[in-house]
Amino acid sequence: MANQLFATKTVADLHLDDSSGPQLKRALSATALTALGIGGIIGTGIFVLTGTAAANHAGPALALAFIIAGIGCTLAGLCYAEFAAMIPVSGSAYSYSYATLGEGVAWFIGWNLVLEYLFAVATVSVGWSGYLVSLLDQFGMHLPTALSSAPFAKGPGDFDIVRTGAIINLPAIAIVAALTYICYVGIRQTSAFNTVIVAIKVTVVLLFIFLGVSHINPANWHPFIPANEGPGKFGWSGIMAAAGVIFFAYIGFDAISTAAQETKNPQRAMPIGILSSLVICTILYVVVAIILTGMVNYRELDVSAPVALALDKYPDLHWLGLPVKLGALAGMTSVMLVMTLAQARIFLAMARDGLIWKPFGKVHPTHQTPSFGTVFTGVVAAIVGGLLPVGILGELVSIGTLMAFVTVCIGVLVLRITRPELERPFRTPAPWFTCIAGAIICGLMMVSLGIGTWARLVVWTIIGAVIYAFYGYKHSRLHGTNGSARPVSATR
Repeated sequence: MANQLFATKTVADLHLDDSSGPQLKRALSATALTALGIGGIIGTGIFVLTGTAAANHAGPALALAFIIAGIGCTLAGLCYAEFAAMIPVSGSAYSYSYATLGEGVAWFIGWNLVLEYLFAVATVSVGWSGYLVSLLDQFGMHLPTALSSAPFAKGPGDFDIVRTGAIINLPAIAIVAALTYICYVGIRQTSAFNTVIVAIKVTVVLLFIFLGVSHINPANWHPFIPANEGPGKFGWSGIMAAAGVIFFAYIGFDAISTAAQETKNPQRAMPIGILSSLVICTILYVVVAIILTGMVNYRELDVSAPVALALDKYPDLHWLGLPVKLGALAGMTSVMLVMTLAQARIFLAMARDGLIWKPFGKVHPTHQTPSFGTVFTGVVAAIVGGLLPVGILGELVSIGTLMAFVTVCIGVLVLRITRPELERPFRTPAPWFTCIAGAIICGLMMVSLGIGTWARLVVWTIIGAVIYAFYGYKHSRLHGTNGSARPVSATR
């Protein structure tokens, strides 16, 4: 078993496995990938998490937290770009880990990618629900709190979960169901829908920037870095904690790599889509953070709709409240769309390797999408989003994402050493610096997350280890004990 945990698949085997069996439709260009990246990135990070991160962790220094997270993402993004161009398969970090660090690490990363993508859909659905309720209130339509809020909330302690009195968050469930259907019917339809949504939300973000800059009160920036009040509570430890939380806002760029099998000329388009979407969104994030904390005192921003709160404080900007809420809804809609798409393709790759149940490897004969994985992702995300609050979900997504990024950074360096002869259409510059620095920065952001988040990660890991021990190990195509296993040229 120890040998199998460290057994790796060759790059040739990864290509062969991805090309065998039913195929997904190749319909995405570099421009479409960039739009998918922006669609996955801009959403909850700007419209929801900025408020809680500023009020509870960083204060006006929220912009610094975005810069730190952005640097970590850029370094990780360069590593993703090398892997995505060299191994253009649908498994993303899971497949990259399989080629470099072995099946055990690949399973661990694949299991954590469920935290990243599936729980991201649930997290964003909660924020989407909050903005929808606010928008309907503006038109005099009031949804009962009992049917538009989670029945559970994060308590004062790291391990405290309390009842809220609500029954279920129905809007969150409804939006997940609708987007699951769109992802089910085809990648071309998904991409076209996403492009329209991205155009809407980027326009709204630019409107907020151009109109909000004239309403900045510099007094709200003082002190720029509030005095530390405890671990993760303002000061530099607070900035790092905020960076760890808002890192969730960047996860869309790596979701691009899961669409490799549906991309035309992936060796060229993948690096362009990953890096261009990351640069565009980082600039927008930092500028919005500066303006938001300049318009409103950071201690007032601990709300589910911080941008809408900022606009409500200025009578001449009230008219912008409606477009911003629509933009927020559009932004979060595209994030959920991209994350649903990504999670189904991670399931597809893991099922083809035999590590999870075969139905996840099914491709719809007409729509050419991973049908079972898409439906499963939607059902679970709808249930979780309907029951849990954004705070608990957001931190779980962040730690799962960071774990994947650390592994990809290390994996690029490992493969440079073990397989230097492989063709690399895109090469990470200064790999010894880029890979190590990326792993360190992402690792520091992981450490900054609360002990409760780590405890939940441990529980999640134990659940995954049990599934692997009782199913994945026995059915792995590397194991070779089940009759249908195909021998692969694994190294041990």
